[in-house]
Amino acid sequence: MTTPGAVLVHGLWHGAWCWDGVRAALADRGIESAAVELPLTDLAADTQATRDAVDAFGRPAVLVGHSYGGAVITGAGTHPLVRELVYVAAYQLDDGESVSRPGSIGGLPDTRLGEAMRVSEDQVGLDPGLAARLLYGDAPAKVAAAATARLRPVSRQVFRGVPEVIAWRSVPSTYVVCADDEVVHPERQRAMARRATRTVEWPCGHSPAATRPEAVADLVAERVRALS
Repeated sequence: MTTPGAVLVHGLWHGAWCWDGVRAALADRGIESAAVELPLTDLAADTQATRDAVDAFGRPAVLVGHSYGGAVITGAGTHPLVRELVYVAAYQLDDGESVSRPGSIGGLPDTRLGEAMRVSEDQVGLDPGLAARLLYGDAPAKVAAAATARLRPVSRQVFRGVPEVIAWRSVPSTYVVCADDEVVHPERQRAMARRATRTVEWPCGHSPAATRPEAVADLVAERVRALS
């Protein structure tokens, strides 16, 4: 039997690089992993890129999504090699919902993310100062500065995408609520977490892959080993 592993999906403005610390920690635990590089052009393209990455991984996988990556794994998680979904401060969307149209999880408190966005005709970037505060407020200054310097604009279309299928209805899922998050409000996370099979809550900000990669790796490794 092929040993299972993990496929990791980043959020908006990021790249596969944001999982480097987690992947190193997973390797230390004997867990194979791959990180998807999303085009961030629209949800359909990001979903297809993730399904292609699972194909290339070629073994049973736990599919992990951070933030917007949750919308991606919701659509991509019906891939036959995906055995479990892990949402990290992520958009565990339901039918008809998108990142900008939250449907039944609407009406909950917002954060300052909208204030940080810099919108042009076809792209959305982030103000560097506010981005460092909101995404990496609990990270060491050097970590926050290095990560913020690598952020890239995304297409406006990504905010409107609705998953074509809802994988968590048929695939087990774990939701990690980040209780001090300043990007996706913790109350919104808790509402989405009620859709998951199981929930854990951590006292951290939006980017635990940067601030607590060992804890992320421990959780992912636990879920991977549960497949064996």
